[in-house]
Amino acid sequence: MAFNDLLQQVGGVGRFQQIQVTLVVLPLLLMASHNTLQNFTAAIPTHHCRPPADTNLSKDGELEAWLPRDRQGQPESCFLFTIPQQGPPSPNGTGANGTGATEPCTNGWIYDNSTFPSTIVTEWDLVCSNRALRQLAQSLYMVGVLLGAMVFGYLADRLGRRKLLILNYLQTAVSGTCAAFAPNFPVYCAFRLLSGMSLAGISLNCMTLNVEWMPIHTRACVGTLTGYVYSLGQFLLAGVALAVPHWRHLQLLVSVPFFAFFIYSWFFIESARWYSSSGRLDLTLRALQRVAWINGKREEGTKLSMEVLRASLQKELTMGKGQVSALELLRCPALRHLFFCLSTLWFATSFAYYGLVMDLQGFGVSIYLIQVIFGAVDLPAKLVGFLVINSLGRRPAQMASLLLAGICILVNGVVPQDQSIVRTSLAVLGKGCLAASFNCIFLYTGELYPTVIRQTGMGMGSTMARLGSIVSPLVGMTAELYPSVPLFIYGAVPVAASAVTALLPETLGQPLPDTVQDMESRRRGKPRQQEQEQRKKMVPLQATARENVL
Repeated sequence: MAFNDLLQQVGGVGRFQQIQVTLVVLPLLLMASHNTLQNFTAAIPTHHCRPPADTNLSKDGELEAWLPRDRQGQPESCFLFTIPQQGPPSPNGTGANGTGATEPCTNGWIYDNSTFPSTIVTEWDLVCSNRALRQLAQSLYMVGVLLGAMVFGYLADRLGRRKLLILNYLQTAVSGTCAAFAPNFPVYCAFRLLSGMSLAGISLNCMTLNVEWMPIHTRACVGTLTGYVYSLGQFLLAGVALAVPHWRHLQLLVSVPFFAFFIYSWFFIESARWYSSSGRLDLTLRALQRVAWINGKREEGTKLSMEVLRASLQKELTMGKGQVSALELLRCPALRHLFFCLSTLWFATSFAYYGLVMDLQGFGVSIYLIQVIFGAVDLPAKLVGFLVINSLGRRPAQMASLLLAGICILVNGVVPQDQSIVRTSLAVLGKGCLAASFNCIFLYTGELYPTVIRQTGMGMGSTMARLGSIVSPLVGMTAELYPSVPLFIYGAVPVAASAVTALLPETLGQPLPDTVQDMESRRRGKPRQQEQEQRKKMVPLQATARENVL
C-alpha cells in the first residue's frame, strides 16, 4: 500500500501526469458523440409514400390525390390510395367520397430533406414496416458495448491498460470509418457493433490508467474531469451535427480523429501499479524512472532501485503474485460482496438514465437544442457531485444521487400530464442526478476493486450498465397498461439501489488496494494507525536499500 509514496517521490502531479491525463481523456469528447450519434444519423424526417412513376408531381393536386390523411389532416406515412381520388381529401383516411381503398407504399417514399439531407433512414428506407430496423442498429451498438466491457475489461488485467487503449483506438477508427462507407444496412450494423466494443474498452481503460498514475488526493479531480469532458462531447456533437447534417460525413468526422489518438497513444506509459501487481518489478522501476525524468525529478528517479522497490512493495510482492481469475469475483467472499453491490448500482444508474432520456423527448424544440440541454444539465450536477465526493465521501454522493434521481422520477409519475413545466423540470433534475451517479460510480468502482482484478471488475460493472440500458426500453412498453407505470419502475429501482450503497466501505482518502488481502483488511475495518505503523517499519528497509545502492 506504499505505492502512493512512490508516486509522490517521482513528482506527484507533475508534468507527466498533466500531459498523459489530458491525452487520455481527449478521445472521450468523441466517445460521447458515438454514443448518441444515431440521434442524428438515424433521424426520421417527415415522409409519405411516393406515387406511381407516371404521376405528374408538378401538377397542382396530383400528389395530394394519392395521399390519404390521418385524423390530424396530415398525409399518411405508410399508405397510398390504390387509385387517385378526386376532390378534397377526407380527414378520416379515406378518399374524397369516403370509400377510397389504400395499400402499403410500393414505390418508396418521399422525405422532407430540409432538416436532415441524408440519414440511414432515408437511404435504406427504415420506415413503416422496416421501422424496427432503425432501433436494431442502436441495439447492436449497445450489444457491442456490452461485449467490449466484458472482453476488454478482462484483457486489460492480463495485457495491461496501454496495449488495450492502443488496440481500441485503432478499432474505433477503422470500424467507424468503414461504417461511413457501408454499402448496405447489415454491413453498417456490423461496424457499429465493433465500434461499440472498442469504445467500451476506451471508457474503462482511460479512467483506470489515469487513476493508477495519480496520488490519492487527486483521484476525485481526475474522475470529475473525465465526466466533464464527456459532457462537453455532447455539446460538440450538437454543433458538429448542425454543421455536417449528411450522415456519412458526420460518421466519418467523428471517427477519423481516432487515427490520431492511435498514433500518439504509443507514447503512453503503462501503469506502474499494474506492472507491480503483475510481478514485473523491472518494468515498474523503468516506468517510475521515466516519470521521474519527465517530472524533473531525475535525482529522485536515480535513487530508485530494485531493492528500494522490493522494500516499498514487499507486501504487494508477497501477497499479490500472479493474476487473479475473473471467477474470483464469485469465489472470494469479499470480492463477491463488492461484485453484487456494485452490479446493482451500475444496473440501476443505467436503467433509470436511459428510461428518463426516453421520457425527455417531449421538449417540443429542435433536436439540436435538446442535445445541448442534455449536456448542460450535466455541468452543475457533476460539480455538485464533485464537491460532495471530495468533502463527504464517495458513499454519500452515490447514495444521494440515486435516491434524489429516483424521487424525481417517482414524483413525475403522479404529476398531471398538462403540467409540462413541472414535469420537464423534474425530468431534467433527475437526469442530472443520474449523470452525477455515473461520474461517482466510475471512480468508486475503481477505488474499491484491487489492482489485480480492477479492470475485470470495471468491465463487469459496465456490463451490468449495458444490461440496464437494454432492459429499459422493454419497461417503457408497460405504458400501454397505464402511462405512469414506466416512471414508477424507473424511479423505484434507483431508490432501492441507493440502500445498497450502505453496504460498501468509504474510500475517501484511502490508498488503492493492490491485492485481495488489502481489500479484505479494509473491509474488516483495519485501523489506519496500524497501517501507518507498518509504513514506519518499512522506512528503515528503504533507507538500507538506498545505502546499498549508494
